[in-house]
Amino acid sequence: MKSLVGIVVSNKMQKSVVVAVDRLFHNKLYSGYIKRTSKFMAHDKNNQCNIGDRVKLDASRPLSKRKHWVVAEILKKARIYSPPSVDAVANEGIKVEAPPSLTS
Repeated sequence: MKSLVGIVVSNKMQKSVVVAVDRLFHNKLYSGYIKRTSKFMAHDKNNQCNIGDRVKLDASRPLSKRKHWVVAEILKKARIYSPPSVDAVANEGIKVEAPPSLTS
């Protein structure tokens, strides 16, 4: 079966991820392309996938009721934003002010 490429949308399970795969097909009536999304559960053997990662899926034997795919490789890791901590901001000498209250 053909390999699929998609984006991880959930990794809350142990050794499993949910991957959204987009596909385009041509509509002859409206002469345009339509985008459809399918979600597949896949086995993540080493628990390395995070939300937003671009992964390649390969078909496998049924591993559970809904899991028939395996993560073959992580093509691109997602950039994860982490806000600066209060201690780091205080050490740089930047003054952090509390927002003005709405009560008069």
